Amino acid sequence: MANYSPYPVAFQWGEGVWLYDVNGERYLDALSGIAVCGLGHAHPAVAEAISDQSGKLLHTSNLYQIPLQEALAAKLTARAGMDKVFFCNSGAEANEAAIKMVRLHGHKKNIETPLIVVMEKAFHGRTMATLTATGNDKVQQGFAPLLPGFIRAPYNDIGAIERLAAEHGDICAVLLEPIQGEGGVIIPDPGYLAAVRGLCDEYDWLMCLDEVQTGMCRSGQWFAFQHEKILPDVMTLAKALGNGVPVGACLARGAAADLMQPGSHGSTFGGNPLAARAALAVMQVLEDIGADQKAAQAGQMLLETLRGRLADHPGVKDIRGKGLMLGIELDRDCGELVNMALQKRLLINVTAGNVIRLLPPLIAETAQLQQIADTVGEVVVDFLQDSRA
Repeated sequence: MANYSPYPVAFQWGEGVWLYDVNGERYLDALSGIAVCGLGHAHPAVAEAISDQSGKLLHTSNLYQIPLQEALAAKLTARAGMDKVFFCNSGAEANEAAIKMVRLHGHKKNIETPLIVVMEKAFHGRTMATLTATGNDKVQQGFAPLLPGFIRAPYNDIGAIERLAAEHGDICAVLLEPIQGEGGVIIPDPGYLAAVRGLCDEYDWLMCLDEVQTGMCRSGQWFAFQHEKILPDVMTLAKALGNGVPVGACLARGAAADLMQPGSHGSTFGGNPLAARAALAVMQVLEDIGADQKAAQAGQMLLETLRGRLADHPGVKDIRGKGLMLGIELDRDCGELVNMALQKRLLINVTAGNVIRLLPPLIAETAQLQQIADTVGEVVVDFLQDSRA
């Protein structure tokens, strides 16, 4: 099916931050498979874990105990300060689980139609519920009727959520990204997440954080909510958790952790031995290399270098980032920059039409980050000069 319009390159193998196409040409990956390959490509420890597990046991289903899944659950909940976790296969599935938990929470409060506050420009997935929660008309187009039970607020506007609270008595949760990735690498003001946490406490709402893109050290902390010293009630993960092996997780704490009971929800593949073994290997490497601190320091260096090259250039509106999650906002649409960078053997992404998104592997070294900055700076300047002409 014509779901995708792939760029004219096919990769045959990878090593660290590098990808090699079918002709042997080498590319620097500044996208990490859209924040998936945080440890780069073919990481030895992850490859060894996958290879070893594939020769032992791939799958049994959740009809039986899975010790590797239990070990991963213990490691994840301890790292996140959460109590329990449900494993699935993707970020959209993790968010579906979170939405179902909110509805269970609402029905326990005798609310017939529980409402979830979601954000403008949000992205939570492409299943029907997560598509409805997503704040992007373009990806919703053609899929009406969308699901009821969602009301929308501007991101980074606590007053808007307070006004919704005054208008709607059936709100049961707020679902948001701690940094909006697909929306253009939008970083909220300091204190915003803490203020949302306060409202959720005041009204007995669940605070649900979609950390599918921000989690697993990407933002300079293991989880982006840790920048504000708060805890959500529900948090979703996927992407970098398996470094390319599909695995998602929905974590919860407190009363929210007990909402799901046998029969409430399930997944055939979720948390199977292969996925759990891969995720355990990923977590171990992230711990061993101090990936949170590494991402914070590398991201700051890359941010300062990009600002030094581009901040004063006409056409560049903003350069922002947290950890190794950076956005360069231009004053015009710039999708063609992806092909321009590809010609220079650099993989980047443009999101929200006019924001260059950089998501380098967390293992990137200084010289590689400098190369990213140099190449991005070069193509942006060329693009802005050509588009003015």
